[in-house]
Amino acid sequence: MCGICGVWEYGAAASGGVELSLVERMRDTMAHRGPDDAGAALFDEGRLGLGHRRLSILDLSPAGHNPMRGCAARGAWTVFNGEIYNHAELREGLERRGHAYASRTDTETILHLYEERGLDFVRDIEGDYAIALWDEARQQLVLARDRVGVKPLYFYQKDGRFIFASEIKAILAHPSVTAEVDEEALYHYLSFLTTPAPTTLFRDVRKLPAGQMLVVGRDGEARVTQYWDALPALVASEPEMSDEEHRAEILRLLRASIKKRMMADVPFGVFLSGGVDSSANVALMAEQMSRPVRTYTVGFRDHEELNELESARQIARRYGTDHHEVLIGEEEMRRFLPELVFHQDEPIADPVCVPLFYVSKLARDSGTIVVQVGEGADEIFSGYDKYVRYLRIQERFWRHAERVPRAARRAASAVARPLMERTVKQRMAIELVRRLGADESLFWGSAIVFDETLKPRVLSRELRARLIGLSSYDVVREYQEQIARERPASDFLARMTYLELKLRLPELLLMRVDKITMATSVEARVPFLDHHLVEYALSLSRTLKVEGKSGKHILKRALEGVLPRDVLYRAKRGFGAPIRGWLKGGDGSLLDEHLLNSPMRRRAFLDYDFVARLVEEHRRGARDWSFHLWALLNLSLWYERWIK
Repeated sequence: MCGICGVWEYGAAASGGVELSLVERMRDTMAHRGPDDAGAALFDEGRLGLGHRRLSILDLSPAGHNPMRGCAARGAWTVFNGEIYNHAELREGLERRGHAYASRTDTETILHLYEERGLDFVRDIEGDYAIALWDEARQQLVLARDRVGVKPLYFYQKDGRFIFASEIKAILAHPSVTAEVDEEALYHYLSFLTTPAPTTLFRDVRKLPAGQMLVVGRDGEARVTQYWDALPALVASEPEMSDEEHRAEILRLLRASIKKRMMADVPFGVFLSGGVDSSANVALMAEQMSRPVRTYTVGFRDHEELNELESARQIARRYGTDHHEVLIGEEEMRRFLPELVFHQDEPIADPVCVPLFYVSKLARDSGTIVVQVGEGADEIFSGYDKYVRYLRIQERFWRHAERVPRAARRAASAVARPLMERTVKQRMAIELVRRLGADESLFWGSAIVFDETLKPRVLSRELRARLIGLSSYDVVREYQEQIARERPASDFLARMTYLELKLRLPELLLMRVDKITMATSVEARVPFLDHHLVEYALSLSRTLKVEGKSGKHILKRALEGVLPRDVLYRAKRGFGAPIRGWLKGGDGSLLDEHLLNSPMRRRAFLDYDFVARLVEEHRRGARDWSFHLWALLNLSLWYERWIK
């Protein structure tokens, strides 16, 4: 994995305009993404600069240096972040057709494929990537983000200038870019723990959504196309296949995905929690290796009740892994916070970022450069309890209630909500009553923090006035209308999965994995999100995934010959962090200094009387506001670091 950046002064009438030293400064804000090599070069008569930081994974020789050129006569150059897992088989055909290689890298295959296929090259490559290509002949700059969104890619376009990078901090290093808050993005961040693509919390800085390509021409026109989308298949496959055949195919696809992601010229391993997904990674990797799998686990010394250390140790013993552990506590969390804010660029308010950093550091300190992680399995196979809960609400109540005339629902909601606010502590129930009355969808995502009932109370009167009429349902509706239009026969579970694959998975879960592992110069790979496995899982019906009160049914059945039943069918424990205790304990200085007395307070984005009430209720144990306070704390720390 690497870091890429570039500046194109496409609007400059004369040659020149980009200084190589500026490109190098932008590039070196991301030195952690590529400690092994650095490159920069100017193109287009000095109007375009491309920069690259390299983490050497394939072909560790200098031949992998970027920017890299394809065939000399064709004028195509690239800076590349990621891995192309089918590059070797693509290379065979390219060489037969006359392309001359100068390295063993997957980067070079991208160039030669582009020379043959043009913009359709992206349909042939399989992997996790953020790509920038300069086509001298066509005078165009091409950006592409991988299908599922494992790798981030940001851009800024203004005044005849286009800037892009793997991290926002590289864009902010350009003197023409001013760090300022995007208020609409802030509003949505409070709902989703992250900002939905293509927005970021930095005004005018955008991120390329998963599965999209952006082409900028000499005239500055930026054309965006969706070359892959996480839509269910038009025709479901299960009528032609038995349950047993589905299990066999899932296992075949997963085994192949894990094998592909063992492609490396450096040591690799697995982050192991002891749950189904990480244990499957270990088991299926172990059967393909002659030496022990390297495994890494993190635990909490101050909240042992959250630990999965013993579950991880059982898997490590069973498969004879080379096992490593690290314990952290509140002290490590506080020590890491400044680095967290730096590496995230914009807040990703998932507390898992803290233990993820320390287990990534453990891997790097142990000499492991590449790790496989379990993200994505719960999303594509419906493994979260919340999915099943929303599904049961939809099937037993919501679909019937939606048939009631809208005016009647609105009136009932108006009567019920004030009463529920006084008597019901379950915020989810209050918000669902509001959604039903407003004719909005039941499911907005599995990680909503400040919903539309609570958000007006945490926002200041001034910000509410500026954003009047805005709702985070605007984001949700866009994706729901897309799948309804493209796949009208899809069921409710498929529509939930589609929303997660468009919003929470790429912009929260995968973003945190990329930013935090790369903070330690470790590359994370996600075998459950190989696009062949994703497409297959999306084609499966609800009955194959959810059985009774539990999800992930077909995946667990597929793994019965691989993992012991006590691992497959024990109660699910999500990988988390003890922020409830961390934010209650200690001397209270963290919330006082960086939230209640944040420099952001002068901007009047939040109602600090209400925020103080949340802090007070959390400290005395009246309500658990830990996730809400963590989201606000991350926002305040971000403002201190990047805006103030």
